[in-house]
Amino acid sequence: MPLESWDDIRTALAVARSGTVSGAAEALGVHHATVIRRIDALEAQLRARLFQRHPRGYALTEAGQALLKAAEQADERFAQMAAQIAGVGDRIEGELIVTSLPELAGRVMPRLIGLMRRHPGLRLRYLTDPRLFRLDAGEAHLAIRAGAQPTEPDYVVLPMERNEYHLYAAPGYLEAHGPVEDLSGHRFVLPGAEGRGAPHMRWLRDRITPENVLLVSNDSDAREAVIRAGLALGWLPADRAEGLVKALALPEWESRLWLVTHVDLHRTPKVQAALAALRNEARD
Repeated sequence: MPLESWDDIRTALAVARSGTVSGAAEALGVHHATVIRRIDALEAQLRARLFQRHPRGYALTEAGQALLKAAEQADERFAQMAAQIAGVGDRIEGELIVTSLPELAGRVMPRLIGLMRRHPGLRLRYLTDPRLFRLDAGEAHLAIRAGAQPTEPDYVVLPMERNEYHLYAAPGYLEAHGPVEDLSGHRFVLPGAEGRGAPHMRWLRDRITPENVLLVSNDSDAREAVIRAGLALGWLPADRAEGLVKALALPEWESRLWLVTHVDLHRTPKVQAALAALRNEARD
């Protein structure tokens, strides 16, 4: 028969240990009438008398002794489980889920590698996807987002660093097409819908026609490959532009990267360690 309330069993355990209703009530921090009501309810559910009532207090029956033994074992296991959970929460180990943008791996991964070296018990899941992962639904512990500061309720948002994108080209492209002065004479590779809100994309919106667009792709590696092949211009972060020529750079293209966590997990040691690493506050 499934028992409906662990509180009733804890109450019976407190009565058995103290031998009186008043002693159990004091130990549990409840009124003595609550103790009597819970004992009566438990006996009714079990259809067995657990205690013999007498003027000096409550004495266990044979059924009560059986319940006491099982309840003490359960209480001990709950205490061990609570200690184990508390210990896990204090340690920097287990799974850490970080979501980011594909083109940020060159900046982000060295910092996360340092974090894993400092804490060998961590197991990292690093996810990149155009969609925004829901921290409130437990899809990730920490998200790296670009653009405007996130404003979702219950999210803790910290600045990470500035996010600078410049317009790059292969040397051969500029030799063939000349400097970037009149955009109508150039071809571009652009991100998909996920990148439309970026400052440089907003700047470009009314300055070219569809005929100027050679490639649209949500894959940053694909865009970079076309740029390096000398077929078009495209925006890249500086850490991915080795060997390319900066064709144009404007201050208004600059944005920010944000570190976003859920308020329920923000203060956990694991998340705090990840935040410090990603903000370059941790040291090997």
